[in-house]
Amino acid sequence: MTLSPDVIAAIAAELAEADRAHSVIPRITGRYPDATVEDSYAIQAVWRDRMIAEGRTLVGRKIGLTSKAMQQATGITEPDYGVMFDDTVYPSGADIPIDHFSNVRVEVELAFVLKHPLTGPDCTLEQVLAATDYVVPALEVLNSHIELEGRTIVDTISDNAAYGAMVLGDVRRRPDEIDLRWVPGVLARNGEIEETGVAAGVLGHPGHGVAWLANKLHQHGARLEVGQIILAGSFTRPVWVSKGDEVVCDYGPMGKITCRFS
Repeated sequence: MTLSPDVIAAIAAELAEADRAHSVIPRITGRYPDATVEDSYAIQAVWRDRMIAEGRTLVGRKIGLTSKAMQQATGITEPDYGVMFDDTVYPSGADIPIDHFSNVRVEVELAFVLKHPLTGPDCTLEQVLAATDYVVPALEVLNSHIELEGRTIVDTISDNAAYGAMVLGDVRRRPDEIDLRWVPGVLARNGEIEETGVAAGVLGHPGHGVAWLANKLHQHGARLEVGQIILAGSFTRPVWVSKGDEVVCDYGPMGKITCRFS
């Protein structure tokens, strides 16, 4: 790491205030060009602990940048991760207050809910599937508290991997009930199809993303816990939404998710 503990704490405080004010702060890498990925995870950890101390409850983790295209666009060779709190989870059909966010994009994902803990450093896809209680379709709402132009992976990780909220579907499937690789996603905004994809776009199988996360967390002295929700990564590009937009995503055999940004 290159940043001092005082600088890391100060940036985490900036991000906490931006979260409260629904605002954005200047790029971290613009002010600290030598900041590393490890610095960014340290910033995220301080911010996370601050949120928990304020009474929020951690309910899961998100994985981002699981596609080759997004990795190439950000200049990295592996995914990233963030945390999810209880007050960011919405059911399908929800009206989501858009003013709670600085900016809003939506991605198509699958979420794994665990019945057994998962830990690295050698977690496999088979272990992920055995530890999964069920899989449910999900939309991730991306939200950035750092100015968008010129952002790097260091900025994004520091900002909790750009996580804003998630919308969970109603259809639950055990991993042995369906071939998760071929779950489709057809995302429409205001009746117009914007993105399509299949879950195999996430590292060949979305469970590989969960295994990667368990192994990565082991490096940081943590593991995936029973009952946690794991957003496995998007298999479409993010779609911008504005106030009043209605979003519908069709996951074929796993049903539909709807939500409106009010």
